[in-house]
Amino acid sequence: MTSTPDIIETRFGALLQHGPFSSRIYLMKTGEADPVALPAQLDALASEKGYTKIFAKLPRGSEREFVANGYRLEASVPGFYRGETEALFLARYLDPARAESPEAAEIARIIGLASTRPASAPPPLPAEFTLRACTPGDVDEMAAIYREVFPTYPFPIHDPAWLLETMESHIDYFGIEDAQQGGRLVALASSEMDLDGLNVEMTDFATLPELRGRNLALHLLAEMEAAMRQKGMRTAFTIARAMSPGMNITFAKAGYRFSGTLINNTNISGGIESMNVWYKSLG
Repeated sequence: MTSTPDIIETRFGALLQHGPFSSRIYLMKTGEADPVALPAQLDALASEKGYTKIFAKLPRGSEREFVANGYRLEASVPGFYRGETEALFLARYLDPARAESPEAAEIARIIGLASTRPASAPPPLPAEFTLRACTPGDVDEMAAIYREVFPTYPFPIHDPAWLLETMESHIDYFGIEDAQQGGRLVALASSEMDLDGLNVEMTDFATLPELRGRNLALHLLAEMEAAMRQKGMRTAFTIARAMSPGMNITFAKAGYRFSGTLINNTNISGGIESMNVWYKSLG
């Protein structure tokens, strides 16, 4: 059963994602918003909708009004904007209970486990698998995989029309086919590019359950990094499920650095989960 994903819109001059799904506002880009007025405007929207968290991604130097309004730093990524300016990931909790993480000890254990893994190239891809860029003809099959792997998700990846629209604008999707299943796609991931900021989010990793543990995500990530370097992206990052050892280890093995945990941030796989931020320079 899927839920209605959040709205993505320009409001107050800023790019926002919000909705009851994750019960939060995500300030994706400040855009043309008034930096002094924006925190109060976001508060008013959250109060009107009953949201319990506001999550803001800001360039360093623009955080003053947010910090004064009760936001706290949860993660940061150096060189996020055009390889030069750091991004700050700030949070304001409108319900104190949402700021509490019952899984904090387990999340710390997973971060420690991942961080001990040295960066290493994946082993050769077995002969039955073929890694390639996805095309418009794949969107129905892609949506079916995402529906199977993620009962809920913060973006409408279950919708072939949305996959096609984003594929034609700013997201490159990659997949792995399995010859033993007639060339069926069995693993997916995407590179969501900020074409102005020259950063890219490595996201939407999904491997069918019967093929997990085969390093398919690590192969996808290596291919995606090569493609993004060719497109001039300067910094790669991910927002990975904090309670998923596999994804955190994948990014650590690919040479990414951990930079913080976003507490109770994202509705994914049926509930609101904390997320870890990892980053890597592609320069």
